[in-house]
Amino acid sequence: MKCLKFCGLILLLAPVTACGYLFGDNGVFRDSAGDYREAREMPPLDLPSGASADELVDIYPIPPIESEPQFVDSDKVPRPAPLVAARADQLVRIQKLGEDTWALVAIAPGQLWPQLRSFLSAANIDIARMDARAGIIESTYLTLEEDPRPTRFRFRVERGVQRGNSELHVLQMYQSSENTAWPAESDDFFLESEMLRGVAQYVANSADTAPVSMMAEQSISAGGKVSLGDDDQGGFILLELPFDRAWASVARSLELSGFEIADRNRSDGRYYLRYVGDDDEEGSSWFAWLGDDDEHPAEGVPLILDVKPRDPETMVIRMSFEEGGESLSREQIDALLVLVKGNIN
Repeated sequence: MKCLKFCGLILLLAPVTACGYLFGDNGVFRDSAGDYREAREMPPLDLPSGASADELVDIYPIPPIESEPQFVDSDKVPRPAPLVAARADQLVRIQKLGEDTWALVAIAPGQLWPQLRSFLSAANIDIARMDARAGIIESTYLTLEEDPRPTRFRFRVERGVQRGNSELHVLQMYQSSENTAWPAESDDFFLESEMLRGVAQYVANSADTAPVSMMAEQSISAGGKVSLGDDDQGGFILLELPFDRAWASVARSLELSGFEIADRNRSDGRYYLRYVGDDDEEGSSWFAWLGDDDEHPAEGVPLILDVKPRDPETMVIRMSFEEGGESLSREQIDALLVLVKGNIN
């Protein structure tokens, strides 16, 4: 009974003292916006013997800043990159190169991961192994209507070429008493393709309500595989793809960026091209700052684009003009590289 009386007293006092108790300088929810001014530098944390500082990591690490081309003329403020990648407005696209097929998804890996899990749950596909850090989910063996033989699938989520995009790869394998290891290629490309399309359709239909996996978000970078760099030779594109795919991706990007490919030499990794312009008014106005408003300064100039390997999985892409012909400034070459970078996928 005493407790009830005491609780009643607290309730009666609450309306009177709540503002002073909750807010104000000594309140629970006081304004702490200026606390940083009173902060003092603290000595490094003294760890006990046997403890390793390597285990202490930032919960929310600051991502590295991508290097951008440094224009020669320091008196000019560099223009922001045009939103050329916005042309690829489809959420999910199926890409194919040789026998390799994958889904390009315009969301970060941390958002694609829970959608993939939701698809497997909705399709009643049991999971045998899941590794969010590696972006891999493996199913148990199941029997499909199209094929009575027991089969299983491995799904791999990885970062896309462009920042904030993802790639989804599917690998299929029939049950075998002789071999239990995953093959390099699917045993049945039709089943692989059907499963990939099924997941892609599900993702496209449910993207607006998808949650985010913090584990996948922290483990699978959303930073993309393409970036701009600069060295003594000038600006370049750094593309983290093997040569075959990089070569095909660059060709597609050149077409989308307003270039005409006059010739190509795949063995040398070289494209011969000319810039013919862009019908898009927004893209044209972005380039007006480089020269004459009526004509792009690079229009019709013979250009060379080299795709050279830095290592088997990374390509360096540089642009130059043919010797003896009309020359372009380094600033203009860098601007053209920005265009090509934005359309690589």
